[in-house]
Amino acid sequence: MTQVQLGAAVGVRFQQIQKYETGTNRVSASRLWKIAGTLGVPVTYFFEGLSRSAPSDAETLLHSATTPESRALLRVYYSFPPKQRHCLLQLVKAMGDAT
Repeated sequence: MTQVQLGAAVGVRFQQIQKYETGTNRVSASRLWKIAGTLGVPVTYFFEGLSRSAPSDAETLLHSATTPESRALLRVYYSFPPKQRHCLLQLVKAMGDAT
């Protein structure tokens, strides 16, 4: 299904679907319900793999990020295991010190 088709089915333009996909805009619960129905999946499909606990620091940071690039960077960073995140942080710090 294309973004144009999905947008038409749930009542938005394809540009809005792109913004949902990239995390630029949040998806309301009612819109998520429509998207799930259109795609033929349960709403829980979009939450598979997430814990049922309170939002993590990563989720809080992700929602407060102001640009698509910063949200993308945070998603990638928090997808790594803690040991790799530590190494990446040390690398970035070293790169900053080298300039």
